[in-house]
Amino acid sequence: MTAPGSELWRLDAARTRSISAENPTGAPGAGARAVEGTGAAAARLLGPGWKISPSIELAMDETATLAEVSGPGVFRHLWLTTARTVLRQLILRIYWDNAPEPAIELPLGDFFCNGWDELALVSSEMVVVAPAGGLNSFWPMPFRESARITLHNGSDRSVPLYYQATYSEEDVPDSAGYLNAQWRHSNPLGDPAVHPILDTVPGPGRYVGTYLAIQPGAPGWWGEGELKFYLDGDTTHPTLCGTGTEDYFGGAWNFDLDGGYRTYSTPYLGLHQVLPPNEIYQPDQQFGMYRWHVRDPICFHRDLRVTLQALGWRDDKTYLPLTNARIASTALWYQSPRTTRASKQ
Repeated sequence: MTAPGSELWRLDAARTRSISAENPTGAPGAGARAVEGTGAAAARLLGPGWKISPSIELAMDETATLAEVSGPGVFRHLWLTTARTVLRQLILRIYWDNAPEPAIELPLGDFFCNGWDELALVSSEMVVVAPAGGLNSFWPMPFRESARITLHNGSDRSVPLYYQATYSEEDVPDSAGYLNAQWRHSNPLGDPAVHPILDTVPGPGRYVGTYLAIQPGAPGWWGEGELKFYLDGDTTHPTLCGTGTEDYFGGAWNFDLDGGYRTYSTPYLGLHQVLPPNEIYQPDQQFGMYRWHVRDPICFHRDLRVTLQALGWRDDKTYLPLTNARIASTALWYQSPRTTRASKQ
C-alpha cells in the first residue's frame, strides 16, 4: 500500500467508475437513468435524470449487494449513510476474486470506528465520519479478478441506505496485498484478561490499523495493558510490545488532563469517543480509539498475532486485570493473495 496522495501525479490508463443506487453497475453513461426509486415522488415535477434513485430500502434480514465488479481494479472510496442507531446490526462483507468467504466481515459501525450506540465523528486520513452520519473509508482495496461488497440488515426494522463505492479500473501489481479485517468481541473478557485483536494469520503481510471499543467494567484508570505483536514465529514473547493502551493510541498519562478525558482525532490516531464525556474513571464509561499504521506499517513475513492486555490500576499501585470488561476490536491488514483467508468473529 502506498502513502495517501502519492499516486495523484500519475497520468496512466486508469479509468474511474462509481457504483451507487443511481448507477448500480458503474457502467459508462449508465448513471441517472432510473425511472423509479426512492426519489421518484420528489422528482415527479422534474422528469428523468433528476435524482430518482438516490438510495435503497434495506429490509429486515435482507442482504443487499452494493457492488459486484470485474477486475483488475482498486476501490478508492466507500461512502454510506443509514439509520445511525443500527450501525452495529448491519454487517459489511467484502469478497475478493470470487472467494467463497469474505476477507472483510464485521459490523458496519466498527469498520467506521463507531462501535457504540451514539455516533462519533472521526477526522482521520483513512476513515472520516462526518455530521450527521456520513461514513467514509479511504482504505485502498485492490482486487484482480473481481470484487463484491454486501450489507446485511440484522436489525428489527427496515432502514434507508445511501451509498457510493468508487473504484479505478487499472492493473494491480503482483506485490499488492488484499485488505482484510477481523472483528473480535469479548463480553465479558474473563480470565486471563487478554483480548485477541488478531488471531494468527499467515504472511507475507502488513498490519495497518486497529480500532478499539472498550468498557472497562471497573472504576479507576483502565488502560495500563500493553498491545503485543507476535510476528514471524513468536510464541511466548512478542517482537513488538507497547507501554500501555493510551500510549499505543498516541495519548499519555491516562488520557487525563485537568481531571477529565480530552478527545482528539488526528490523521493517524485518536481517542475520538468518550461516553459520557463529562465523567472520568467510571466502570460503565465507553471509549472508542483508533490507530492507522499508514506511515509505520507493521510488516510480517511468516505470520502475525496481536493481543491486548486489559489492565486497570489499584489504589495500592498494582495492576488490576479487567475481567469484566467489554471489548470489541477491529484489525486491518494487507495480506498476500496466496494466503488470504476468511476473517473470524
